[in-house]
Parts: sequence; C-alpha cells; structure tokens
Amino acid sequence: MKITIWNVNSINARLEHAKRYLRESAPDVLMIQELKTENFPAQDFENLGYASQSVGQKAYNGVAILAKTPVETVLDRLPGEPEDTQARYLEANVNGLRLINIYAPNGNPAPGDKYDYKLRWMKRLTLRLRELLAADQAFIIGGDFNIIPEEKDCHDPAAWKEDALFRIESRHALRTLENMGLYDAFRIFDTRAAQYTFWDYQAGAWQRNNGIRIDHFLLSPCMADRALGCAINRTPRDWDKPSDHTCVELTISMNNSG
Repeated sequence: MKITIWNVNSINARLEHAKRYLRESAPDVLMIQELKTENFPAQDFENLGYASQSVGQKAYNGVAILAKTPVETVLDRLPGEPEDTQARYLEANVNGLRLINIYAPNGNPAPGDKYDYKLRWMKRLTLRLRELLAADQAFIIGGDFNIIPEEKDCHDPAAWKEDALFRIESRHALRTLENMGLYDAFRIFDTRAAQYTFWDYQAGAWQRNNGIRIDHFLLSPCMADRALGCAINRTPRDWDKPSDHTCVELTISMNNSG
C-alpha cells in the first residue's frame, strides 16, 4: 500500500498538480497539507476515483485525506485546547489503518506567541499519540511537522539555528515522539544527509538543493514492522509553478505479520 504526504501550499493553486500526481503515481492514499481554503474540491478527486475528508480554513492551514477506499473521520481537531480553531489535524480510518494527517504550526517569529503555540500544539499531539499507544492502536502519522530533526536535514544549520523550525525546543518535541517508540519512516531506509522536502522559492534554493527536511512519517512500532520503503519524490517540485514542498512516499505491507 502506498501512502503519500504533500504540502501543496494552496489546493486551489495546485489542483492540477495534485490531479496530475494522482494520475501518474496512483497512491492508495494522499494526505495533503496547507489547503488554504474552506471549500475543498472533493468532486475533482472523486472523478479520479478518490474519496476524501478534509478540514479547511479560509486562506490558511487545512488538511485532507484522499483514498481509493472510504475515509472515516475519527477526529478533525487535535484535543486539548477547545478554543483552537486552526485546521491542522485530521485522524481517520482508511482500509483498516489509522492515519493521522497534520500541518503543525510554523512558530515564527521565535521566541513569541506563535512559538509558544507551536510548542503547546506539539505537547497536545504527544498526549494524543500516547493515548493511541496506550490503547494498542497502530497508526501512521504524517504531514508537515515544521521541524528539522538534525543538522544533516538542513543545508545550512547555522543559518537556521534560531528559527522556530530548528530551535532546540522544537527538535526536542519531535524527539519526544520518537522516544515514545515512534519511528521516522524515512530514516529507516535512508540515512544520507541533504535529503530535503522543502526548498524556498527565493535565491535559487531548489536549483542549488538548499533545502530542509520537515515533512515526515512517524510509525507506531507494529507499523514500522510493516514498512517496505519510504522515499522523497522530488519530481513535483520541478513542475511549473510548484509547491515549495515535495512528496514523501511510504509503502507498507497490508499483511499484519509484515
């Protein structure tokens, strides 16, 4: 089974890109981040054979799960802060799997209120994933975490040192999830440096491969046992008027024994 994550940086601006990716790559599931709309174009994807569920917000944020089989929403908000209306979390059952799609807060400028929110959001996420682990619920969580895990995941660590994506508190929040027993799917299969998922539009970052890795899959232990591969697909970043992110593709066995 092939599951893809992709921050499209506006589904309205990148609708044809998303449709092209589905036609050419045919993933079983596509988890999209940063929709930037309340009106998700579900019919366009249904026409291609994909059911969908989405959580949208005007001009900002937003996540959606598309699948060749029905998508059954479990949660469309991250618990723990009822007043938080930002569309950043979607948890669903798809083909017997628990999938979680996230668009974590950026947090800049840091320090400041936005960074405080980022850290609170990550703590809430930690609590939710602990609940799932305690309930022996297997799951895959993927999306734009807006966190650079290590120096080798960044083209210029010194330049990013005080950025919210690379500050020590952010990296600690991600490490906390891994210390709970979750696995960075990409790093199971690829330990090389300079493997990125985001390149800024400015200063020739894409052409120079000046990027960062902030889009991740984390796997609960039994899902890690079923992982067959995880790779960054750079192709969509080279299309005309692309998103500044590209796809990460995870392949898992549908045999519970791995």
